[in-house]
Amino acid sequence: MSNKKPAMIIAGVGNGTGTGGFTAREFSKLGYKVGLIAKNKDNLQSLADELKASGGEAAYFVVSKYDFDEMEKAWAFFRGAFAADEIRAALWNVTEGTRKPFLEMRRDDIQRVSDADVVAGFAFAQEAVRTFLQNEPNEHGKRGFLAFTSATGARRGAPNCTVTATGKFAVRGLSQSIAKEFKEQDIHVSHAIVDAMILTERWKVMFGDEWWEKKSKDETHRVHPISIARAYVYLAQQDRSAWTWELDLRPAHENWTW
Repeated sequence: MSNKKPAMIIAGVGNGTGTGGFTAREFSKLGYKVGLIAKNKDNLQSLADELKASGGEAAYFVVSKYDFDEMEKAWAFFRGAFAADEIRAALWNVTEGTRKPFLEMRRDDIQRVSDADVVAGFAFAQEAVRTFLQNEPNEHGKRGFLAFTSATGARRGAPNCTVTATGKFAVRGLSQSIAKEFKEQDIHVSHAIVDAMILTERWKVMFGDEWWEKKSKDETHRVHPISIARAYVYLAQQDRSAWTWELDLRPAHENWTW
């Protein structure tokens, strides 16, 4: 068994108040070094500083956009930054989408989703697998753990959500194909469907403080990102006898609409 420190790469941390940010915090508590990828340098710096202040170690890479080339550059950077350690986990937490009638959707709508959810997600996963293959199995029997944050749109389409569903269907197929192809190499891949609103600062800005105060106390109709992060910790620590590919997360009173 290696004595090197484990590291995790997370793409899509936003402003640190959502799934990516809380996953970084939870894995940092477990002793992982964390590599952060997002578009906003100030947000990345703030989260990295927070993790370091809590006793963790973090590095970050700013992308101008989510595409194939930027993912290759990001992984090259982190392989250098964590050269003395082992990158053992990765999370693809990027999403793009829009709500509008199908006939009103334009080329840029589908192109944006294709670039982010499909092309960049593919490149991120490819670099993760290449990196994991250099590792020996750890105490959980894994060379590496790769997770994808997804949504109900990965299993069912809905009116006005055509491009969103298109992207999520692709991510689901990508994750399943990788999981099957690399299981014999001890690489664990999971696809997490979140069927509810994730409580982040984004919604507070959109709906106001009163709405936020109410929702933040109601655990029956929304998902807190720390709960998703803890689910990823659980998946990463599963032993070889029971690996979960797909996980469905929803609050207690969410409708089962798929």
